[in-house]
Amino acid sequence: MSDDKLYYAIGEVAEMFNVNTSLIRFWEKEFDIIKPKKNKKGNRLFTKQDIDNFHLIFHLVKERGFTLEGAKNKLKSSKKETTDNFEIIQKLKNIKSFLLELKEEL
Repeated sequence: MSDDKLYYAIGEVAEMFNVNTSLIRFWEKEFDIIKPKKNKKGNRLFTKQDIDNFHLIFHLVKERGFTLEGAKNKLKSSKKETTDNFEIIQKLKNIKSFLLELKEEL
């Protein structure tokens, strides 16, 4: 994601996660934490917050194997805890990739 960009089109978001745009639209209906703005033509414009929320849902459903209902319940009951755990996992993945790169250089 670019730091200077405010909004992302649905195609850009789908490309970020390597999914179809239909999944983005479906999850938008299913999860109330994804609230894209719409322009006059009706095109969805996603903010960085929407993308962060989508990333969290993607992690729960695609990576951890939650059902949609399970992911909704998890986010309703403990969104802060879930977000914190997700951030820790992301940081650990970054450390792992750094260490693997370092190992390759040795």
